[in-house]
Amino acid sequence: MIARGEIGAIILRLFLGLTFFVHGLSKFQGGIGNTAGFFESLGIPGFAAYVVATIELIGGLAVIVGIGTQVISILFALIMAGAIVQAKFAAGFLGGYELDLALLVISVFIALSNRNIWALDNVIFPKKQS
Repeated sequence: MIARGEIGAIILRLFLGLTFFVHGLSKFQGGIGNTAGFFESLGIPGFAAYVVATIELIGGLAVIVGIGTQVISILFALIMAGAIVQAKFAAGFLGGYELDLALLVISVFIALSNRNIWALDNVIFPKKQS
């Protein structure tokens, strides 16, 4: 039987991966040049938009299937911390950085969690029996 905590972690992992995948896809579909321009307006080099969008898109898919989840979650947390500081903090919590903070917290939780049973990492990198 699967523990309730394990089910909760799976739900959070899937939500996190889907959310970042959709945000990365949106950046590319909406014109990555526009996103680069927005980054530059915040004082961030435009090429960072390509890096962030790629991490969101590919990382989102990887987190959904459970490949490299902990490392990617750390990258997601860094992206969210940067978004809060650079773009959202001045707007305040409501209507500002509340979603970014929630995604940051979920990312940290996933990064600190053990692999769960429904992760492809378990197939690729099986745990050795002691």
